[in-house]
Amino acid sequence: MSIDWAAFGVDLHLEFDPASGRRAGLERALREAIRAGRLAPQTRLPSTRSLALELDLARGTVSAAYDQLIAEGYLSARTGSGTVVAHLAQRRAHAVPPAPEVSAPRCDLRPGSPDVSTFPTAAWLRATRRALAVAPTSAYDYGDPRGRVELRTALADYLGRARGVRAVPDQIVITSGYVQALALLAGVLDGAVLAMEDPGLSFHRDVVRHARAGVVALPVDERGARTDLLSTSGFTAARAVVVTPAHQYPTGVTLHPQRRHAATEWARAGGGLIIEDDYDGEFRYDRQPVGALQGMAPDHVAYVGSAAKTLGPALRLAWMVLPERLVEPVIHAKRHTDLHTEVIGQLALADLIVSHAYDRHIRACRLRYRHRRDLLVDRLGRRFVPRGVAAGLHAMVSLPATGPGEQQILARAAAHGLALGDLGRHWHTPGDHPPGLIVGYGTPTEGGYPAALDTLTRVLRSGPTG
Repeated sequence: MSIDWAAFGVDLHLEFDPASGRRAGLERALREAIRAGRLAPQTRLPSTRSLALELDLARGTVSAAYDQLIAEGYLSARTGSGTVVAHLAQRRAHAVPPAPEVSAPRCDLRPGSPDVSTFPTAAWLRATRRALAVAPTSAYDYGDPRGRVELRTALADYLGRARGVRAVPDQIVITSGYVQALALLAGVLDGAVLAMEDPGLSFHRDVVRHARAGVVALPVDERGARTDLLSTSGFTAARAVVVTPAHQYPTGVTLHPQRRHAATEWARAGGGLIIEDDYDGEFRYDRQPVGALQGMAPDHVAYVGSAAKTLGPALRLAWMVLPERLVEPVIHAKRHTDLHTEVIGQLALADLIVSHAYDRHIRACRLRYRHRRDLLVDRLGRRFVPRGVAAGLHAMVSLPATGPGEQQILARAAAHGLALGDLGRHWHTPGDHPPGLIVGYGTPTEGGYPAALDTLTRVLRSGPTG
């Protein structure tokens, strides 16, 4: 249907489709004409009676369309002046540069992700159906910022038997990933200084600083984080320490028993807090996984676990087991951050844990990743031996002091379509640090892993000029 505005003294042809409703179609056509500038400000519109006759519409339909556009600010009505087009704030035209095209690497050995193709889709669907079939109506409303009690109860049992965590449901808070958990903890510490492992993930340091907390570097050696230094003068200001005891990221070492005791003694003596990042603690290949540090000092450790490495980062589900004194402050902070974490995934994960499908999935993944790590070690040979224990989804490979450095190898790898992680960006400050690569053997699909290893070995063993 068209409107010939020349009949009303305006040189404009307006098309609108009444299929979606006569009033809605008229509203949409007028709105677009005003936005595009084809109906200029102060243009007087026909009376509702005249336009209704022209379009063969009910006058009430035209009046309703005018009223809606007046309410939205597109039209203005004044007694004695009729209905006119309102002045709209003109948006300044900004040239938006096109987003750079980022091509995915042909072979991806970057750390940080599991093989997401192994996500247990069928088991997750069954768990979701079962959970929703028995979920109370209240589950679909706004929820407890701590998270669903079903998941907190399931986690209290699972973490106790699988990770040695001492937990009750009331001390567990569900978050949208590890990053939110770290930000909440840094925030409730109210500007405190946190000791963080060096080397460690730089993004996590950024998260802490964004929460207006300070960061001090805690060195890492072959025995893990130097928690024995926490009681020295260099760490007087530190009120908390963030550690990865089961499998240090990125070096791959496990926190030595003496260092575990040093950390807990420091916390008990000065009321400090240990933030335990147990990001891949279920994946140990040469022995039973080392139990969580939290079990030694539950009143002084905030334990953080996540489904990101066991199931996949897309779920955005993580959990904190908190000392009693931190439960209410963290709940208060979370309530003002996102109110509560999404519920459907929580219910499904709770069912997955209770039905032991979660355990079965982890056992299958453990076998798969163990094979991948063994294959990596075998292919690298004696010159490039991964550092650390046989665990997790990544390995740190030290580079010879003489020969191509990190950036040269990364450039060479990129030329072959291979993506790797480098050790250099993990240090707190630039300097003369030992060179190394971070190889994420969990990321590729099962079918793509052999080709990725072929490319890696070819890159590492090629000459200085590649």
